[in-house]
Amino acid sequence: MTSMELAEMIKRSPAECHKALVREYGRYVYAIVYNKLRGCGTEEDVEECVSDVFADLFMKCKIDAESANDVKYLISTIAQRKAIDAFRSLTARANHIADADDEDMGMLASDFSVEDHADRSELRRVLLDKIYELGEPDATIIIQKFYYNRDSKEIAKAVSMTSNAVRVRCSRAMDKLRSKLVEVGMTI
Repeated sequence: MTSMELAEMIKRSPAECHKALVREYGRYVYAIVYNKLRGCGTEEDVEECVSDVFADLFMKCKIDAESANDVKYLISTIAQRKAIDAFRSLTARANHIADADDEDMGMLASDFSVEDHADRSELRRVLLDKIYELGEPDATIIIQKFYYNRDSKEIAKAVSMTSNAVRVRCSRAMDKLRSKLVEVGMTI
């Protein structure tokens, strides 16, 4: 969702805009907050922080109606800052300050990041959506080549084309895909 789309939705119906934002970005915000608070907060603390993120977005942020930027980055920043504030508040309240050098904390640390996983999932979803927007047989060619690592001969059999036609089609489809991704702020 871009800033322009958000501004239009707010003009039409602020309540519907708020519902749409929570529907679209609720899980993403939850993943960010949960990742920061999972060691010190309860489920209620996480849910309260998520609510605070959307409250800040609705009450304190001014949306630039002229901007074509995605609001996801704004929401991500607000979520990270709110989660850090909540973490500090919760650890101070419990008279416990987490120390990164503490041996116990090192054993509890995990390489898995819910936030990174959510970002990668979102990127995959957007990429696949843009690939499918290319239509057939371009989408099939791109998926077979880059997701299944098939060569032109194998793809040609699947789509009933010559291998030369598949290579040309793939090259053109990649150019189209690059321009579609640039429109949403992604690059290959």
